[in-house]
Amino acid sequence: MGLRLLACLFHLPTAVIYGSLSLFVSILHNVFLLYYVDTFVSVYKIDKLSFWIGETVFLIWNSLNDPLFGWLSDRVFLSTQQAGAEISSPEVVLKRLRALSHNGPLFAISFLAFWVAWAHPGLQFLLCLCMYDSFLTMVDLHHNALLADLAVSAKDRTSLNFYCSLFSAIGSLSVFMSYAVWNKEDFFSFRIFCVLLALCSVVGFTLSTQLLRQRFQADGKAKWDQESTLKELYIEKLSVPQEKRITLAEYLQQLSRHRNFLWFVCMNLIQVFHCHFNSNFFPLFLEHLLSDQISVSTGSFLLGVSYIAPHLNNLYFLSLCRRCGVYAVVRGLFFLKLALSVVMLLAGPDQVYLLCIFIASNRVFTEGTCKLLNLVVTDLVDEDLVLNRRKQAASALLFGMVALVTKPGQTFAPLIGTWLLCAYTGYDIFQRNPLNNMVSAQPKLESAAALEPTLRQGCFYLLVFVPITCALLQLFSWSQFNLHGKRLQMVKAQRQSLTQGQAPEVKTI
Repeated sequence: MGLRLLACLFHLPTAVIYGSLSLFVSILHNVFLLYYVDTFVSVYKIDKLSFWIGETVFLIWNSLNDPLFGWLSDRVFLSTQQAGAEISSPEVVLKRLRALSHNGPLFAISFLAFWVAWAHPGLQFLLCLCMYDSFLTMVDLHHNALLADLAVSAKDRTSLNFYCSLFSAIGSLSVFMSYAVWNKEDFFSFRIFCVLLALCSVVGFTLSTQLLRQRFQADGKAKWDQESTLKELYIEKLSVPQEKRITLAEYLQQLSRHRNFLWFVCMNLIQVFHCHFNSNFFPLFLEHLLSDQISVSTGSFLLGVSYIAPHLNNLYFLSLCRRCGVYAVVRGLFFLKLALSVVMLLAGPDQVYLLCIFIASNRVFTEGTCKLLNLVVTDLVDEDLVLNRRKQAASALLFGMVALVTKPGQTFAPLIGTWLLCAYTGYDIFQRNPLNNMVSAQPKLESAAALEPTLRQGCFYLLVFVPITCALLQLFSWSQFNLHGKRLQMVKAQRQSLTQGQAPEVKTI
């Protein structure tokens, strides 16, 4: 029975095994996002100063570690193509799989460090955040890089991303299961639940990476043995001098001349900002726009839908990408965001059902767009390889550089959102009694209740004008991005021609 199960696992499609890695990340990361702040604030009683110091250090490290780890991983790939020794595609894939097999289990262990008090709350908060984010970054970088390394055609990459979205949706169920065991007063059941999740993740990472490594070792061994002998004779005959490595400054200079990369990160910075704006202010919009008009269960349903629906919705978007291309689908989502926001603005804040649909769909479509953009980054990896004639695509490094430029959007979202809300209404969410502070600041109003309509109107304008502004800026920057259509086909053809001499071929789907 056990041998039969292993045989079935070994014959699973590569795309399915690759997508399953998203499951072992999402079952942990969704729980982390939902509970880590509440755990340290309500259970471990961290003080405000230690909390903000930890968050500040985390924000800096979170932005820097992506390009740092990407550079350490891919700097060997940056030299231009020359006759002589080359790194084969299977060798690159195996390198990434080895990194995932090591960092995946360590990521699961770092997840467990949050749920047991083992140091002063401020010190534990800082160390846990930085350690967890380091391993998460290593896992994300190599997993995303495999999307560019395993396949070149848009169809194959879409298939890989399809299974990632499917397994991410399944992983989101851990959030719903966690509600049954979450209890601030009795933490034991929640800790056991987290241990079980971590064990599933460790076993999943180990098994999936081992299956993929065996597959590429088995597929490439025979052909590699034959061609490596020929390559050694070829190298010895030519006696090519050792090639020069590209420095970080030279690489950054190459990126600064990469036009499509620059326009993409401008658009993606706005997208990251909008995604986190929706996440940060979703509860506030529910409270001040809908709390007195919908039941608690309806609010919980909207919150739950906002977590799982983007993954399911992305399955449909990916099918559209196969037919219309990623560029057209992303542009259509920007137009849809603009149209829905304008309709909501014209309808006003009193249309309860329309407001519910808009709040949920705004988050779902925005998160769905974010999940499609990895496909665009893989196309940029192809163009970077062709433009600079690299001997191997530096996919992890390019994903890291995209993160370096776009992650500040995570910080800008709460800062700009709270500033706009305070500037328009005088409402400060960091005060214990913000409505009372508004009353004292405006003595003509006699009660906090009199200010609620102003606050409600301010939340509504924030809800509709932020997506309108983001959509207009994104449509402009996306119109300057020309890596689609015939140009994209030309880049992919050139990448395939550049890598034809590398052996053995990587065929995954």
